Amino acid sequence: MTTHRDRTPPPPPDPESGLDAGPESGLDAGPESGLDAGPGSGPGSGPGSGTDVRATCAPTPPSLTGSPFDSDTFTSASFVNVGRGPALALTVVWTLTRAGMLLLLARDSLGVGGVGREVYVLYQHWYRQFGHGTFPVNDVTWQYPPGAGLVIMSPGLLPWLTYFQAFVALTLLADAAVTLALARADSSRVTHGAWIWVCGLPLLLHIPLARYDVQVTALAVLALLALTSRTRAVPRLGGVLGGVLAGIGALVKVWPALTLIGTPRGRTTREAWTSAAATAAVLLATLALFFSHSLGFLRQQGSRGVQIESVGGTALALAQTAGVWPGTAQYRYGAFEYVGPYVSTVGRLALLLTVLAFVWLLVWRLRARTWTEATPLDAALAAVLLFTVTSRVISPQYLIWLLGLAAVCLTSRRTVMRPVALLLLPTAGLSSLAYPVLYDDVVAGSFQGVAVMVVRNGLLLACALLAARRLWASTTRAAPPPRTSHTPAYPQDHE
Repeated sequence: MTTHRDRTPPPPPDPESGLDAGPESGLDAGPESGLDAGPGSGPGSGPGSGTDVRATCAPTPPSLTGSPFDSDTFTSASFVNVGRGPALALTVVWTLTRAGMLLLLARDSLGVGGVGREVYVLYQHWYRQFGHGTFPVNDVTWQYPPGAGLVIMSPGLLPWLTYFQAFVALTLLADAAVTLALARADSSRVTHGAWIWVCGLPLLLHIPLARYDVQVTALAVLALLALTSRTRAVPRLGGVLGGVLAGIGALVKVWPALTLIGTPRGRTTREAWTSAAATAAVLLATLALFFSHSLGFLRQQGSRGVQIESVGGTALALAQTAGVWPGTAQYRYGAFEYVGPYVSTVGRLALLLTVLAFVWLLVWRLRARTWTEATPLDAALAAVLLFTVTSRVISPQYLIWLLGLAAVCLTSRRTVMRPVALLLLPTAGLSSLAYPVLYDDVVAGSFQGVAVMVVRNGLLLACALLAARRLWASTTRAAPPPRTSHTPAYPQDHE
C-alpha cells in the first residue's frame, strides 16, 4: 500500500549546496523529473511555506539573442508530452500508419504512380539473376555493393508469398524491429526516438515499403544502439556487435560505415572498426565465392551523373528556369539526370565537396575533446547528412536513413540534434511531395516543381550545416568540471 509518505517528493535542492538545478543536473522540475511543483506536492511546498519549488528548480532561460533552434528548452518542449506515451499508444500509431502506407502501396496511383514497380519489376528481375549464381551484368541500374544482393534475395525465405508480398512483409518486419529497438532504448529515460521514427516514416508515404532502405537503416540503428550499450546492458560486446552490424550495413549500402565515425577513442574504436572491417571482408569473400561479377556495380556507380533531385541538380534547374542554362532532364542509369553543358563540372564539384566533408569529419575527430553517450549517435547523423547534401544523387528514400539516425539520436537526453530532428520532419514531407506527388513538375522543371526542390534541398542543407555546427561546438570544447548528475558522461576509454 502506498502511503502519503511514499508519495512525498524529496525537498528542493539548497541553492547554497552547489548542486546545479538546470536541465542537465537530473533535478529538473519539469514534467520528466517526477517533482510536482503544484499545491499539495508535499510538506514545505504549499502556499506560505516560503519555498517555491518551481522557482528553485527552474532551468536557466535560453539566450534570446540566438536562434530558437539552438535552444534545447525550445526543442524539448516540442516533445515533452509525446515521449511519455505508453507502449500501447506507440503500437496503435504504428499499426494505423503502416496500414495507411500499405493502402497507398496497394493503389499506387498517387502522383506519377508506379512506386512499387521498383520491387515487382526491377528487384524481382535481379532476384532471378541471383538464382543463376551471378550478380547483374552490364545492368546500368545495378549500382549497389554486393551485400545488397542478400536483401534482394531475402523474399525467397517466404516461398508461400509472391516476391512483392514477401518483400513488403520483410520490410515491415524490419520497420517493427527498429521501432522495438528504439522503444527499448527510450524506456529508461524520457526521450522520443521511437515516436520520431513511427510518425516520421509515414511522411514519405508508401516509398519506404517499396525500397530496401528500411532494412539498411535497421542495421545502422542497431549498430549505434549496440555501440552505446557499453554503459548499459552489454558492457564488453557493444563495440564488437556494433562493428559487425555496421560492417554488414556497409556492404549492403556503404553509408552505414559512417555510424562508426563517432566511436570514443580507445578500445571501443579498435573493437568496432576491426570487427566492421573483418565482417565486411568475410561477407565480400563469401559472396564472391558463390556469385560471379560481385564488383560489377563499380562501373555503373562511376558513370552516374547529376540527378534532378540533388542539390547540384536544383542549382541547374534554377539556371534553366532563369534561361541561362540550356540543358534538359533525361532518364539515365535508373533515374532522371540533367544533361547539357556544365553538368560534368557540377558533378566534379559535388565529388570535391564530398571529399571536403570527409576531411572535415577527420579534423573534427582529431579536435574532439568531450565525448558523451550521445556523441556516436550525433556524429553519425551529422556525417550522413554531410554526405547526402554533397551527393550527386538524393533520392527520396535517403530520408529513411536520416529519420532513422535522428530517431536513434533522440534515445539519449544528451543529444544536441533535437533541432535537426525537427527540421527533418518537414524535409521528409517535401520529399514525398516532390516524388511521387509532383514528380512530373520536377522533371519538367516547372515553377512548382523547382520551388518544391529548392525548399526541400534548402532544408536539407540547413540540417547538415546545423548538425555539423552543433557537433563541433558540443565536442571540441574542454570537458566541464565534474558535477552531480544522474546521467554519466561517456568516457573516452583509453587503456
